[in-house]
Amino acid sequence: MQDKLVIAGHEFDSRFILGSGKFDLTLIKAAVEHAGAQIITLALRRVNSFHGNILEHIPEGVTLLPNTSGARNAEEAVKIALLAREAGCGEFIKIEVIRDSKYLLPDNYETAKACEMLANKGFIPMPYMYPELYAARDMVNAGAAAIMPLASPIGSNRGLATKEFIRILIEEIDLPIIVDAGIGRPSQACEAMEMGADAVMANTAIATAGSIVQMAQAFKNAINAGRTAYLAGLGRVLDKADASSPLTGFINDGGTK
Repeated sequence: MQDKLVIAGHEFDSRFILGSGKFDLTLIKAAVEHAGAQIITLALRRVNSFHGNILEHIPEGVTLLPNTSGARNAEEAVKIALLAREAGCGEFIKIEVIRDSKYLLPDNYETAKACEMLANKGFIPMPYMYPELYAARDMVNAGAAAIMPLASPIGSNRGLATKEFIRILIEEIDLPIIVDAGIGRPSQACEAMEMGADAVMANTAIATAGSIVQMAQAFKNAINAGRTAYLAGLGRVLDKADASSPLTGFINDGGTK
């Protein structure tokens, strides 16, 4: 069965995306070879400061998703995106606008502004946002190609703290929903996919694991399992027991009452 992740007409077989937080060659290799990553995010400030040029280490066939990390408003996000395009990173752009240095929560208002400005310049905007329905709708109207709600604070590995708000976006937004930031375990990635998320982005959970290779493989398996379960249709949930085998027609041993 063909089950592609489609973003702005571009098709991907994998629903795992590697984030850019803890970035090294071992992690890139594990994400591509063992987690099947076909999209890798990249902070522009790393392009020319990572063992020469990081672009030389990205495997062929992998789509770069540069982000606007460091931007504090829409105008700064646009400047970073233009620099990324000039550096050869393509049209995809993950919009990150963060003014809060303590909790690193995205500014939804400035993100929506940046989304419109970048869409008008021919970019494929994928905004990172705090999961809130009205803001997500604004980003859709501004030209977003996908919506990337955070599960919990960046790098926290706390899991699906915003689960119910992400569920609303999945139900109401007619664009790919990519759960981003805070996913710490394969089981949490699986749960996000079971809910109907289109993809999961992770970085710290794999980068800080005892075995990067094994954890990358675990995330791949979990994401695939969650997607398969979602497509199959999860079984019902009841408030009381419902025996899977009949409770009538017991064998009569011929005894007397």
